[in-house]
Amino acid sequence: MTLSQQIITILAVVLATICTRFLPFWLFPANKPTPKAITYLANLLPSAVFGLLIVYCLKDVALFSYPSGIAQCISIFFIIVIHLFKRNMLLSIASGTIVYIVLINFIFI
Repeated sequence: MTLSQQIITILAVVLATICTRFLPFWLFPANKPTPKAITYLANLLPSAVFGLLIVYCLKDVALFSYPSGIAQCISIFFIIVIHLFKRNMLLSIASGTIVYIVLINFIFI
């Protein structure tokens, strides 16, 4: 990239960052109530993101070929159990990831 292209790229990134940081405060000031559509999306999107993440993570799993789906199934079961007992999403995801990494690196080589 030329110097002028680099400067334009940096300015575009700075402008996009500033817009995404300040736009919500301009659109929804503190002295006005939040629109119902935004409140609805705020309640809906976290579950949708995790659903999409699960689909993305499991899209290439072949359940009927050894050992492809075994480590994923064990990890998912572990995540569910930890989450039911501790009710801590970060702990559930982190411990499930650790279990999965251990399984694929040491058990299902």
